[in-house]
Amino acid sequence: MSEKSAKFKNYSLVLLITGVMILVGQWIGYDKAIIPSIPGMILVLLIAFIALVIKEYVPAIKFPAFAWASLIAFILSMPFMPTAAPFLKYTNEVVFLGTTTPILAFAGISVGNKLGEFKTLGWKVFIVAIFVFSGTFFGSAIVSHIILSATGII
Repeated sequence: MSEKSAKFKNYSLVLLITGVMILVGQWIGYDKAIIPSIPGMILVLLIAFIALVIKEYVPAIKFPAFAWASLIAFILSMPFMPTAAPFLKYTNEVVFLGTTTPILAFAGISVGNKLGEFKTLGWKVFIVAIFVFSGTFFGSAIVSHIILSATGII
């Protein structure tokens, strides 16, 4: 088995596991039935796989796989495309907020595997992280306060 085919086999396995996790997660968390969501999930996973293949075979273009996936989905869902209606019909059955749990889990595993590299960066990363977390928290709080005040909720 060649290196690329082994890599694509791993991609397929990870995408399949992720798809199952998403379907179960949206069933538990959003009370969304699994069976009607399967065609949309297959489309999403197929787009993700195609994006990974493009990234692998077109390394000269420095474009991340998620950007390729976004571009493919964008093109498929454009109103003038004949694929738009069926694509949106099926993908609307997938609760995309439910995709965050497995994605964040894999991101955490990926970061955890590179903990040694983070240690070499030293204390500066900690300071930057504090500023980023604080800025995100207070920025979100300010925007929320403005919007809730403008709508009269508070």
